[in-house]
Amino acid sequence: MKRSASVAILLASGVLAACSTQQPLSKPLDFKSDAPKTTANSLEVPPDLTAPQVQNKYNLPGGATASSADAATPAVGSPVAVNQLDNIKMERAGTQRWLLVGNKKAAELWPVLKAFWQENGFVIKTEDPSLGIMETDWAENRAKLPNDGLRKLLETVGLGSVYSTGERDKFRIRLENTPQGTEVYFSHRGMEEVYADNSKTNTVWQPRATDPNLEAELLGRFMMRLGMNEEKARDQVKQTLAKPAKPQDPIVDGQLQLSDGFDRAWRRVGLALDRVGLIVTDRDRSQGLYYVKPAKGDTDKEESGGGFWSNLAFWKNKDGQAVKPTEPEYRIKLVEQGATTTLQIQDKQGKPLSDDFVKAALGKLQTELQ
Repeated sequence: MKRSASVAILLASGVLAACSTQQPLSKPLDFKSDAPKTTANSLEVPPDLTAPQVQNKYNLPGGATASSADAATPAVGSPVAVNQLDNIKMERAGTQRWLLVGNKKAAELWPVLKAFWQENGFVIKTEDPSLGIMETDWAENRAKLPNDGLRKLLETVGLGSVYSTGERDKFRIRLENTPQGTEVYFSHRGMEEVYADNSKTNTVWQPRATDPNLEAELLGRFMMRLGMNEEKARDQVKQTLAKPAKPQDPIVDGQLQLSDGFDRAWRRVGLALDRVGLIVTDRDRSQGLYYVKPAKGDTDKEESGGGFWSNLAFWKNKDGQAVKPTEPEYRIKLVEQGATTTLQIQDKQGKPLSDDFVKAALGKLQTELQ
């Protein structure tokens, strides 16, 4: 991908500070994304923004309804009436936040959720209503760019992509049905464009840290999309801003000891898996099992260094031989221990993995669960 890297990086560094002190629900957002491609895109190289297809801005609740394209989703239930839903609460544990939408099933929220992301400039890359999982494509927050005359001129002649933040964002959305209603999770992943070497002639994309505040911002806006007024939504986000003090959960005998009961641990671990780049392919809450595999792009670009999970994909079998599965899959098992819960990582048959693999993988999850 050919880009004006110097422009991208300089502009990005000049505008990030301006967005760091925004009040809840006032963060400037103007995401733009490409239409879905016929061939898969690597996560390391987000798509170029040459033909953005989604132009809708965020619509305030009350006048906002699903577009005609989004409303035609009878397989997953009817859209929620946005002016009737007020039983919504934002909850927090560590850096993680999620919504509890009372007395509503995931199938009822699905069409509104899909419309919400499209209204905010994202393309839905994958969705599986049966699992309650949706993922957006990469998008750029163009609100971080200066809205000056030169940019407007370039956009007029079709050269607006010269202006770039050098950052891309995507989100994985997960819905969990509970007796109280539906839990809604947004997990962020980010990439940034950096110089490949000291010559500063080529650039590469590399992962950047997740942004819990951006997750909270969009969760707050989704509450408004469901009918909550802006003041009440802003108050709910504010109530979750103070990070509660929590000691780090220890790793003992190859298991992560979580100081949470099973229900809370299940919620937090599910969101942590999304953040660290593991895709949940199936789950069985009654058995405490998440079935996961590395997100595409974390294992298929070894020539550019690969991702965290590609570096862990090797382990030794009982004969001491190095093993790398063609499609690494794992089981995350949660076991209730009274008021606490243990987390184990196993292969897809439930067998133990090497000590080095488990130690590194648990360490990454341990960090994300703080």
